[in-house]
Amino acid sequence: MDRMIYLAMSAAQQMMNGQALASHNLANANTVGFKADFEAARAMPVYGNGLPTRAYAMLERPGTSFAPGSIETTGNDLDIAVNGNGFIAVQAPDGSEAYTRAGDLQMNVNGQLMTGAGRPVLGNGGPIALPPSETITIGVDGTISIRPIGQEASTLAQVDRIKLVNPDVKQLRKGADGLFRLADKSNAPPDAAVRITRGALERSNVNSVNEMVQLITNSRQYDMAVKAMSTAQQIDTAGAKLLSLAN
Repeated sequence: MDRMIYLAMSAAQQMMNGQALASHNLANANTVGFKADFEAARAMPVYGNGLPTRAYAMLERPGTSFAPGSIETTGNDLDIAVNGNGFIAVQAPDGSEAYTRAGDLQMNVNGQLMTGAGRPVLGNGGPIALPPSETITIGVDGTISIRPIGQEASTLAQVDRIKLVNPDVKQLRKGADGLFRLADKSNAPPDAAVRITRGALERSNVNSVNEMVQLITNSRQYDMAVKAMSTAQQIDTAGAKLLSLAN
């Protein structure tokens, strides 16, 4: 019976992990630029001395859906949405370079350009800092131009350019902070072909209905695994009684 219990136990554990993942996706259904996560598990034999006689559910590397989210027009000059493939380069909390699709940009009190999550946006020479200005304009290629205070409307000065990259998504890994990084820890080069839309945001690509269905499915499968463990225990108890009678 230990084989049955072992498999049911590991299956129940993966169902719990699936519940946590689906709940996390649902919680970020309205998060700008969020990409839904998914996971997969497969049966794996337990190897040891002799032939494998046990199996368990092994969690595969969690994956990420890179399907685009819907584009919503906001009218905010600092809001940007990446058109098609590509990412915005930002500075992670540990100082390394990371990538996001969240284009809800804003300026802090020091004039530094930040994402809505508080990550510094990277430009040609590192984090972007803008001087005081009348207006800020972001071009389709990420170029940032300002109209200095006191200057005429036709006077624009280019100050920096947002680093836009387009790495192979197969090489990207999503961290616990929601940012993407290259698997080899390197920095992706700027890609001049990446384009953005000004005054718009990309919404999460989470399908709330699918995630709700997944929560229900995981819950039912978890109950089945627990029931299997209970059945195995009952069979084991009955077998023990038969052996005691035989003795």
